[in-house]
Amino acid sequence: MSSKKHTPEQIINKLRQAEVEIAGGATISQAARKTGITDQTYYRWRTEYGGMRVDQAKRLKELESENAQLRCAILHAMTFTARQEV
Repeated sequence: MSSKKHTPEQIINKLRQAEVEIAGGATISQAARKTGITDQTYYRWRTEYGGMRVDQAKRLKELESENAQLRCAILHAMTFTARQEV
């Protein structure tokens, strides 16, 4: 089973589609299946992106990416410093 990478815009749109289906009387499983995601993915995305606008989700992903880069830079600097001390 291949995994897909969805952009924050796609995730929010799929969540909105699912919410419309649920409001129309469908179960969460039916709504998730109709939008092409699993129940688990729906719940995970709802937890992470529920109530967000597209611009907020984009900013969240940018900050997560920047945070990962900074962590890598700090780890590299710490490794470099530790090598100099030896």
